[in-house]
Parts: sequence; C-alpha cells; structure tokens
Amino acid sequence: MRIAVTGSIATDHLMTFPGRFTDQLLPDQLARVSLSFLVDELEIRRGGIAANICFGMGSLGKESILVGSVGDDFADYRSWLERHSVDTASVHVSEIHHTARFLCTTDQEQNQIATFYAGAMSEARSIEIKPVADRVGGLDLVVISPNDPEAMLRHTDECRTRGYPFAADPSQQLARMDGADVRRLIDGAAYLFTNEYERALAEEKTGWTGEEILSRVGVRVTTLGSKGVVIDRKGEEGLHVPGLEVENVVDPTGVGDAFRAGFLTATAWNLSLERAAQVGCAVAAHALEAAGPQEYTLSRRTFLDRFAAAYGSDAADEIAAHLACPHP
Repeated sequence: MRIAVTGSIATDHLMTFPGRFTDQLLPDQLARVSLSFLVDELEIRRGGIAANICFGMGSLGKESILVGSVGDDFADYRSWLERHSVDTASVHVSEIHHTARFLCTTDQEQNQIATFYAGAMSEARSIEIKPVADRVGGLDLVVISPNDPEAMLRHTDECRTRGYPFAADPSQQLARMDGADVRRLIDGAAYLFTNEYERALAEEKTGWTGEEILSRVGVRVTTLGSKGVVIDRKGEEGLHVPGLEVENVVDPTGVGDAFRAGFLTATAWNLSLERAAQVGCAVAAHALEAAGPQEYTLSRRTFLDRFAAAYGSDAADEIAAHLACPHP
C-alpha cells in the first residue's frame, strides 16, 4: 500500500516554562495581553507534521512518500528522513525561502503556546500530486495534513478529481480556515482525523452535525489524549480504544502525528480499525516519552511487550507478523 503524506516540514524550537500559563492571564486584561515567559530549556528538533508522520511510519518499517516544500537548508534533514525509510524525492526545494519554523512553549501542565513561520511551506501550493503518483506507480492513499491552506485545498481537490483516496487531517489549520474551506477539505475523505476540540470546531465551522459528517467521510478518528481514541462510522456503534499507560510524560509535541503514523501503518498492513488505533496509541506513547517529535526509538521487543500488556498477546502476535522496526 503506497501512502503519500502531504503537509508541513519544519524545524521545531521547543521551550519549557516552569509555571502555568493560566496563572499569568488576568481576566480583566485579556484585551491587551503583553506577556513574556522566561523558559528553562530550549530544544531544536526536526519536525513538521508530514515529516513527523513519515518518520513514525518508517520507525515501524513502513516506507512512505513525503510531499511538501522546504528551503535549501534541508540537506541534513533529508538524509535523516531517508535513513528512516522516507521517500523524499517529491519534496519541493524553494530557491528563496527557509524551511518552516515551529516555535512552541510548554508549561508544567502540558499546555502549549506556539507560533509557526511558514517560509518555504507557502510554495507547497505549487505541488501537483499526479507526478508523485506516476513516479511511484500509483497511490493508495494521500494524507492531507496541515500545510499551506491553499496547498491543502489543491491537494484535496486533485484527489477527488483523479480518484485518489485521501485522509483529511486539518487539525491546526481549522482555526485559519472558514466553513466553506473546511467543508471542502472534509467532504469525501476516506478518513478524518481530529482531536476532541478540533472535532467540535469542525462541526461548528462546517455547520454539519456529527451524523452529517459521518455521511460524508468513511471513518472518523477522534483522539482523546490519555483516554485513547474513538472511531466512528456511519450506521455503526462507535469504537473506543484506550491509550497506553505512560509513566514519564516528557513532551506532547508530535504525539498526534505519532498516532497517525501508527494508525496509517497498520492500515497499510490491512489490519482492522481497532488494531490500527491500538498501534497508533502505542507509537503515541513512545513519542510522549521523548523530547521532540522524532526523537523516540521503537525497539521491536519493547514495542511488542508494551503492546501485549495493553491489548493482549493475541493482538501483539497479530502485529508482530508485520512489524519491521529497524531496532531489535
């Protein structure tokens, strides 16, 4: 199963604030906020949602095709991704912009305040999917993850026109887009990924009820943080899959991307939706225990042991037949 993942490719600047953001917000001054947070730590990491998803898939042994736009400072990052089974041949290199930057501060309660500089990502709207499909011999799924908004709309429209199945993952860009654009992104998707808040925001912006959205997408996947994930399909009872226990939460950045990586990889293995959600939760737990969205390592033995403890030995045996982690 050939999966192309479109979306942002960025460098993450991750900072830690040793307090609570909410303690610094004065209710009667919210119209004139002027705050500066003195942070304790700064980590500069590889990131970007599409790149994070592809990295996670590669960590499970599944090659994916990365589609996005970067600056000429991408050489080292490209080598890293290619070492992790990511096809980067369809990544556009800008001649005038730097690779995108994500700047994020996390407080002691795991709340986050972030700023994103698009840079070269703004050129992603010039990328066409068909040459990618032609190069690799066809595409079985195109993931439309957060990117330049015009690029997301173009990719979605092209998938509909050319008949490429696609997964809608608008997440952070839901706040940027109006209702008409959100409807355009969602309608006809084979999969729709959101978290709980984004689920409600999507319904508000589109004006569609949950039932109406289910009539327009194949599978609706809603992540619930530590509570796991809910999967909905039209006419069927919702499926809840609990998350894995995490002993040491380090950094939530990229955890949703890690879930998508696991879910998509298990889907490519032709496993059930329940099993796909379980694999997604397992990868997400590993990501949550690392500082940065591409700093976790999946060891086959450890992964299977944790998976069996959470979901049973039969479930672990089922994924073991497919799991191809580069680390034993």
